[in-house]
Amino acid sequence: MSQNRPTQIEIIGAKVNNLKNIDVNVPLNQLVAITGKSGSGKSSLAMGVLYSEGMRRYVSSLSTYTRRRLSQAKPTDATSIKHIPSAIALKQRPSVPDVRSTVGTVTEALNIVRLIFSRLGSPRCPNGHQVPPTLAIAQAMDLPNDGQSGMGEIVCPTCGVTFMAYSAEDFAFNAYGACPTCDGTGMTRQIDSRKLIPNPKLTIREGAVASWKVPGRSFIPFVVEAAGVDIDTPYEELSASAQAFVLHGERKEYEINIPTRTGKVFHMDHAVYENAYNAIEDTLNNTDNVRTIKRLDKFYTFSECPTCHGSRFNPKLLTQLLVDKNIAEVSDLELVQLQQFIPAIRAWLPDNMQALGDKLLTELEGLLQPLMNLGLDYLTLSRAGNTLSTGELQRIQLSRTLRTETTGVLYVLDEPSIGLHAANVQGLITIMKNLVEQGNSVVVVDHDPAIISAADHVVEIGPDSGELGGQVIAQGSVDDILADPQSRMAPFITGSAQLIQRPLAAADDLFKAGRIDIGIEHYHNINHLETSFPVNRFTVVSGFSGAGKSTLVFDALIPSLESPKTPPAFVDHIDNKTIKHVYAIDATPIGKNIRSTLATYTNVLDELRDLFAALPESQEHGFDKRYFSYNLKQGACPTCNGTGEINLDIQYLPDMQQVCPTCNGERYNPEVLQIRWHGKNISDLLKLAVTAAIPVFADVPKIEATLKVLDEMGLGYIPLGESTVTLSGGESQRLRLSKYINKSQKGTLFVFDEPSIGLHPLDVQVLLHVLQTLIEQGGTVLAIEHDLDLIENADYVIDMGPSGGDRGGQIIASGTPAQVAQEKSLTGQYLHEQREHFHLDD
Repeated sequence: MSQNRPTQIEIIGAKVNNLKNIDVNVPLNQLVAITGKSGSGKSSLAMGVLYSEGMRRYVSSLSTYTRRRLSQAKPTDATSIKHIPSAIALKQRPSVPDVRSTVGTVTEALNIVRLIFSRLGSPRCPNGHQVPPTLAIAQAMDLPNDGQSGMGEIVCPTCGVTFMAYSAEDFAFNAYGACPTCDGTGMTRQIDSRKLIPNPKLTIREGAVASWKVPGRSFIPFVVEAAGVDIDTPYEELSASAQAFVLHGERKEYEINIPTRTGKVFHMDHAVYENAYNAIEDTLNNTDNVRTIKRLDKFYTFSECPTCHGSRFNPKLLTQLLVDKNIAEVSDLELVQLQQFIPAIRAWLPDNMQALGDKLLTELEGLLQPLMNLGLDYLTLSRAGNTLSTGELQRIQLSRTLRTETTGVLYVLDEPSIGLHAANVQGLITIMKNLVEQGNSVVVVDHDPAIISAADHVVEIGPDSGELGGQVIAQGSVDDILADPQSRMAPFITGSAQLIQRPLAAADDLFKAGRIDIGIEHYHNINHLETSFPVNRFTVVSGFSGAGKSTLVFDALIPSLESPKTPPAFVDHIDNKTIKHVYAIDATPIGKNIRSTLATYTNVLDELRDLFAALPESQEHGFDKRYFSYNLKQGACPTCNGTGEINLDIQYLPDMQQVCPTCNGERYNPEVLQIRWHGKNISDLLKLAVTAAIPVFADVPKIEATLKVLDEMGLGYIPLGESTVTLSGGESQRLRLSKYINKSQKGTLFVFDEPSIGLHPLDVQVLLHVLQTLIEQGGTVLAIEHDLDLIENADYVIDMGPSGGDRGGQIIASGTPAQVAQEKSLTGQYLHEQREHFHLDD
């Protein structure tokens, strides 16, 4: 009977996104790697076909009642898909936890720890006697909460007093167990007056009060003027009473006049005055926008809560002990230490509690082990969730999956190597192979040669990106791929590829153009660190996950460069004579919906609208610039409102997206589409890929210049009307960078957090050429990175470690890649192997 079981998923005619009607067989019960250039269609195959269809079929097997409460996927655009199991996906970018999350809550380990404290712990009676753990305490916590049964009541064996023991819910710092001072966040926040008035030499009209620059507060200087304060005198020269009014003035209504740029005057009868402090506090209290909150956070100083000392717990809970530790102390243990603490708990429990203890502690051990296997042993349960890197979050997500020990499931992993040091990749491979051994199928989308080399089967999508991709160009075992001349990954596995893609600075010339020096006293795991960054060079900060890279760059360096007069308190000194502007370029999606396109993000659509509005035919019809935007009612199709599609709600079945029957997906009002330029309407032009559009706009210099930059960035295959939400991380990153190309970047620092995310080695080469362009334009480039190819192309490497958490926070090697490769650090060892593999020292 087992001989008749299917051995592979059979896909016929897949047409999701840019997949070109492909037929492909994906082996079951194996580790299958899917690779290809950014935008080639690999994620379309993995997530859009395999995961989407596997999940859809599972959900469709559930009851109507259940299906209506689940997010449902529409049927996959394929002729036939056979033998696909139920699917689970681990996506590339897990959502960042909020301020109330910790490693304990994200991993759910704290749930078990709270239960252990309530059932196995030693409470203290009101008279100060420590009550040893007993079954009576555990049983008291399990009584029904009917108000009569005495739930949670225990009797002190020493003094006989009856008191309430703490329940698992009482130990929750997001509920009953929250510290009363910080409400369970562990931190107190206070507005820093220095940040409200960063430059007192400016006048109020010139913007001396930074808090009045937040959205909706630009009119406040006119209110101050109406109140009798001179807004054209430097702030530092104002009287004490005037400065006090700016900082602490009463909230009152004033009648004001606001001059506009056109010369008109806007009158307000009831303009409410908000002083410099209130403007920040009121804005924070009335927003849940992440970007706005992040902007407002810059006005605050954060310090450890003086009541709970950062533990988040109500101090009264700390009297209940497990062996000799309270819940805050257990939460502060590294996971490896917590694992080592478990035998001490077992030995401490009385004989009649061993069965209960074994059940709870075995559950905790089972939760911790996958985290240990994934190299997260340095984390503590108390570590704030929003300080975790993308790689750490994804590994936590993966550890949850491993705990289920399922069989017969299809796991689809999207770039699980993100954020992983090369030393952790082997552990990830072991985990994936364990999933296969448990009877599952694993499909991994990745570019890491080590992961691809470890796969049982490889599917390579290409040959290029966008319309030039979407085909299976190589498939089979690793040996089959290496022997296939069509494979674009093979040279990077064999070591025959040209790895160095830019001119590297000589060791003696690294600091020739200047330097940035910074010193850090103590913050997170960094203690007394001094380092320098060369100007007009490409520097990589490398090191083990949790070593302190983000702390150094994002918590210390960037804020110090942006506000040199008010650097973070833990920054001892910052010496910078060159950098005037700092831009952090990330790979998050651009825009939030399909209305944001390549053309709207650049200047292309604005230029097109001007071009079409100037045509004689447009003027005859009274079509001004507004008519050529699908985001405005004058130009948008009245049926779909400019989205090009309509959404049909068919109750318990998944919602159905259908091409708009009025505009046929063109987005525009049909009358607008009658206007043509060089024989094409505006929708026709938006369908053109960047490279194809360049000759079309040869006589429109502004559009042509923009398109040439996009083409140089390796984005030539993307249509002008492509939604930016659909772009990969690498594409989004290069699109953001396009705004800075062909301009002088002297005095500018560009900072990247893992710019290799989602990039094939060939895409990394394109990125390196872009970074080199920024450097040739006078810019300075800094990246946090694990990718060895990118590190090898750096001028200077700062390697942090030696490990993560409390075992990190040090600079263990620095210099050129060749110099770091001679060091004994983990990064140095892998760089040394890489250099030998690609014959870089020959």
